[in-house]
Amino acid sequence: MRQIIALGGGGFGSSLENLKLDEYLLSLCAAAKPKVCFIPTASGDSLDYIAKFEAAYGSLGAETSVFQLFRSQTWTGMPEELLLDQDLIFVGGGSTMNMMLLWQSWGIDTILRKAYDQGTILAGISAGANIWFEQCTTDSLGPGIQVMPCLGWLPGSFTPHYDSEPERKPLLRQMLREQTIAPGYAATDGAAVHFVNEEFHKVVTDRDGAAAFEVDRERDTVL
Repeated sequence: MRQIIALGGGGFGSSLENLKLDEYLLSLCAAAKPKVCFIPTASGDSLDYIAKFEAAYGSLGAETSVFQLFRSQTWTGMPEELLLDQDLIFVGGGSTMNMMLLWQSWGIDTILRKAYDQGTILAGISAGANIWFEQCTTDSLGPGIQVMPCLGWLPGSFTPHYDSEPERKPLLRQMLREQTIAPGYAATDGAAVHFVNEEFHKVVTDRDGAAAFEVDRERDTVL
């Protein structure tokens, strides 16, 4: 079974006091002490972000590791050895474009595809959610929100931060009307969209008012 969970925002990076989405991710793992690897490429391997991950997932009983492309001297083996030995891989937020270019240069996307196909659960937030879809809306291409192609493992497009960044919704609606972006999904902060075998499965939220939507040229449909 192949699983991807796309978070619109929230999670441990926003608050260590509300780990409901992270708890949900761990509940999907069969192991009593799941192996969880954090990939913070999109943030330039932010040390603060890494510390938050280790604090959050350590407190939840996971066996944690971090894969840092910017600090290859920290590797104790080759990337494939680490990434194919995980129950859950969580991809952090930041620049979608920079992350995708680096992954493709290093072959990390190929390794992650192997992990996905063998049943490792993949999850990500913001840029780390965008990356799995055919397209996304992102601010990593310069000023403003733009459309960019992504890995295409999930069909359609993804838009994170659908409530916390006011420009996202009207721009997405315009892009959909003009057919410059494919129909797909949007999620507010605190909402996660769970896919099983590339099909929509369910939405999980960590707060009142959080939601995810199926979006097309005509409307937003609450999932």
